Amino acid sequence: MPQALKTDLGDHAPCDAQFPARAIAHITADLEATAGAPRDLLPLANLKGFFTGDGRGQAPHILWDPFTGAFVQFFPATSRSKAVADAAGGTRTNRAGKVVIQIEALFFPHCRVDGKVFARLVDTPCQGWAELHSWISSWGVPDVWPMGRPTTLSRDTCPDDKWRSQWPSFVDQPDQPPSPAVPGFVPFPGTSFFRKGRTSPIVAAMHGRLVTEDCDRYATGTAIDVWGPGDVRSYAAWQQKLGLMGSAADGVPGRFSWDRLQVPSQ
Repeated sequence: MPQALKTDLGDHAPCDAQFPARAIAHITADLEATAGAPRDLLPLANLKGFFTGDGRGQAPHILWDPFTGAFVQFFPATSRSKAVADAAGGTRTNRAGKVVIQIEALFFPHCRVDGKVFARLVDTPCQGWAELHSWISSWGVPDVWPMGRPTTLSRDTCPDDKWRSQWPSFVDQPDQPPSPAVPGFVPFPGTSFFRKGRTSPIVAAMHGRLVTEDCDRYATGTAIDVWGPGDVRSYAAWQQKLGLMGSAADGVPGRFSWDRLQVPSQ
């Protein structure tokens, strides 16, 4: 990964190319905390030291700090990593794919960073997510949840892959419910809001943010408060800038991309 600090552990081994490319998501979950008893997040260097020391037999490909956007890479994408246990005689889960990219986010529920507590990974700044998603996609990993989007933290949700429900979406999901209010910004109003001919100051404010983000694909500068084809083209450019691809970059706002656009409230 171009953005990652390389700390190659060696001990490379091939993947099983007869399976499709995939990514496996983890959180470090290195400390236990609760809403009533949050704990400070450990520094990235601590987890880097663990995966290069006693924990080298559990190392993923990438350790990601969603608060700073920093990455550490322990294995090349073409090698298996070791973050999943391969049961004797069963599927070699660490290898079952053209690539099996394992990402470990530096996070545990109710961690505390700079005095603020974060209950879910998706509540963090998710710095570096666009770069991470783009790199994963470059290896042919599709934007799908193999067994449906997980809804719990149970490891039985997806027994082989151990998907975490807290993981940020691989795709922009326009059917998600409106986002909670954040002072100063317009919460995601839901997909049905964005229909042809919709006139609203929210559309005008969005227009301004897309222009600021160098995603201006508008044919004219008139009727900026009316949702139309120029908005679709410009919003698709914004989704692509976030690293979204295919149907996830169709110009229809989803909560993931909308929350990151930070449209100012009037």
